[in-house]
Amino acid sequence: MPKNLLEQLREMTVVVADTGDLQAIETFKPRDATTNPSLITAAAQMPQYQSIVDDTLKGARQTLGKDAPASQVVSLAFDRLAVSFGLKILEIIEGRVSTEVDARLSYDTEGTIAKARDIIAQYEAAGVSKERVLIKIAATWEGIQAAAVLEKEGIHCNLTLLFGLHQAIACAEAGVTLISPFVGRILDWYKKNTGRESYLPHEDPGVQSVTQIYNYYKKFGYKTEVMGASFRNIGEITELAGCDLLTIAPSLLAELQSTEGDLPRKLDPAKAAEASIEKITMDKETFDRMHAENRMASEKLSEGIDGFTKALETLEQLLSTRLSYLEG
Repeated sequence: MPKNLLEQLREMTVVVADTGDLQAIETFKPRDATTNPSLITAAAQMPQYQSIVDDTLKGARQTLGKDAPASQVVSLAFDRLAVSFGLKILEIIEGRVSTEVDARLSYDTEGTIAKARDIIAQYEAAGVSKERVLIKIAATWEGIQAAAVLEKEGIHCNLTLLFGLHQAIACAEAGVTLISPFVGRILDWYKKNTGRESYLPHEDPGVQSVTQIYNYYKKFGYKTEVMGASFRNIGEITELAGCDLLTIAPSLLAELQSTEGDLPRKLDPAKAAEASIEKITMDKETFDRMHAENRMASEKLSEGIDGFTKALETLEQLLSTRLSYLEG
């Protein structure tokens, strides 16, 4: 019986579910799962997960006491909710969950380090080893420096909102465990800024970006794993077959599962090792220069942080409304 594309992909790439929807994770049984503020906010509004939200709010109230202001309860529940979802996800999967630091700390190295340690402490208090958690941090220079400190402490990081080779090199040199270059958001930018409505999978600028990063890492022996993220279609996914990991939304996982055909390996460490690639020495000055020269990466990083910040503000409002309801 011929294998579907998802089965073939799993033979060469670790498949990760990009969702906070526990039912979708149950369905596709990925090894790992990733969440972000937008996904957690979406999941928190699904009726089937109301109990997670309510239990988190009640736990925060219990911790702070009945006389604590509602704003403090909401703030504590907000800090705990992503971990609450993470703990539920870890009951389903064998591997790791990625939990994101507050996007509003993206340019604050010390704030990011403190928040990451707090997230790990919450998981450990619930009996989960830090080996099963990836701390998700935006790939700003400040975020990458925070990750360098955390990795030395044995706290593993997933650097997200990554759009350019300069970000990827800085992450690898910081000893980051894993990066999440954003394929679909790169495609979105090019479509908007060139007026071109479609790209063949191998021409897709997001695919080309991840391929470049993968080949650079394998050429120079970096241990940092590459996890392509943010896909718009299955063509982008099949063109990156062989990437270390790919994190894929449930709708695209379903499409891969229902599609048959041959899936050739596109990314290969042996081929990358033979490629002619120039090594770039990365420091803050080089990073800032390359970031300024890459308008797409500059705009998409800022836009991504802004988008996650808006999602967090929506989540805070949602928690505030729900606490008022619970407490009459």
